[in-house]
Amino acid sequence: MIARSNDPIAAIATAPGKGGIGVVRISGPNLEAMAAKLFKQELKPRHAHYLSFDDAQGRAIDAGIVLYFKAPHSYTGEDVLELQGHGGPAVLKRILARCMEAGKEWGIRHAEPGEFTQRAFLNDRLDLAQAEAVADLIDASSEAAARSAMASLSGAFSREVTALNDRIIHLRMLVEATLDFPEEEIDFLEKYQARPTLEAIIADLQAIRMRAGQGMILREGLHVVLAGRPNVGKSSLLNALAGDEVAIVTPIAGTTRDRVIQQIHLDGVPIHIVDTAGLRETTDEVESIGISRTWAEIERADAVIHLQDAREPNDELEEEIARRIPTRTPVLKVFNKVDLTAHPGSDANANAGNGEAQSVSEQLDGHSVEKLFISAKTGQNLDTLRRRLLDIAGWSPGAESPWLARERHVRALEAAEEHLAAARAHAELDDQVLDLFAEELRLAHEELGAITGQFTSDDLLGEIFSSFCIGK
Repeated sequence: MIARSNDPIAAIATAPGKGGIGVVRISGPNLEAMAAKLFKQELKPRHAHYLSFDDAQGRAIDAGIVLYFKAPHSYTGEDVLELQGHGGPAVLKRILARCMEAGKEWGIRHAEPGEFTQRAFLNDRLDLAQAEAVADLIDASSEAAARSAMASLSGAFSREVTALNDRIIHLRMLVEATLDFPEEEIDFLEKYQARPTLEAIIADLQAIRMRAGQGMILREGLHVVLAGRPNVGKSSLLNALAGDEVAIVTPIAGTTRDRVIQQIHLDGVPIHIVDTAGLRETTDEVESIGISRTWAEIERADAVIHLQDAREPNDELEEEIARRIPTRTPVLKVFNKVDLTAHPGSDANANAGNGEAQSVSEQLDGHSVEKLFISAKTGQNLDTLRRRLLDIAGWSPGAESPWLARERHVRALEAAEEHLAAARAHAELDDQVLDLFAEELRLAHEELGAITGQFTSDDLLGEIFSSFCIGK
């Protein structure tokens, strides 16, 4: 459950490990008295003070910068103290222990994960989408993701959602006023241009949803599994895509016994490539465990690259893969080692020199299966494979989202669109269904409000903030 106490809280706000600077953060109501106890002087708000950090006996622990932010002009909306000292773990622990000791009479306690940002949300310093962007900015694994997370934190996403919600609220106000005064006998849909207004709202919502989808791809990435028999070049392909020797490559079948996960970036999009144990019959107990894990990875993949040796293609395994993964999961049938053979029928290779290599599509047990001929050793057609992975992810080149989005944001936008579509269906009838029209508008309004935290359960808030790091 989300914590709602006003106890002063404290935590080390910098990442574990050694660093030039480390920060201890305190937040709570009326911290002047605690600050006076710690530093024996009055602190000027929003002013850097260079002070000694002393223990209870007056012995110096460290010296550094102290910043005091008076409520409500702080990150959390409460009084905030930040002690910036040297970044050694032992030093920071001693400074934090001294703060806990000095604040005991005011009920100070250690902060829970995400509690500083949680308080910022509860005190209306951030809405929920902005609060989530704090964690996304910290976790950003590419420049594109960091830019978009910062845009979300500045409120770009929230402003678009709020502006759309304001238009829905205005339409709700008109229709509910009509319901309250039925004796007026006005044709609401015609008088207030409800139908074209609703169509414009739906069109703008769809545009936001499309950008949110791009933002979610930029945040979540794509989970891609390399599957195939031993010695077809899965580890070599992983190394080629990663641009580094992240997996062991030998001529010995069964070298890869367990999954190897490597994150790469294509146009700023994180792609999580999973190299797996070769699929075959085996009596080796360790290898059998690795193969079981391979099938588990295949079943939860966003996309599967079924790698085969172009010199010895075998489609039997493809049929088994198709049976074990959801039909929505795309499969790329990739033939490796084309540098060692001129594979007949590989028309895709004919254009490899000019970068125009094409893939061939087919259907197998409801799956969309594409064929592509590559060489992990020489890099032939790897750019085509990279482009296909971006296509599968749903990434549009040059269409970088102006903000990051999470899966819950996209679900809320989709649900709101469904309610607005239902409202449009009611509008196609007559004014006798205005109450149903109004209800669908209300439900759409609540779905959009859940994105910014206007309509959000405490359980969801607790889940969101518990995923943050301590000190943020």
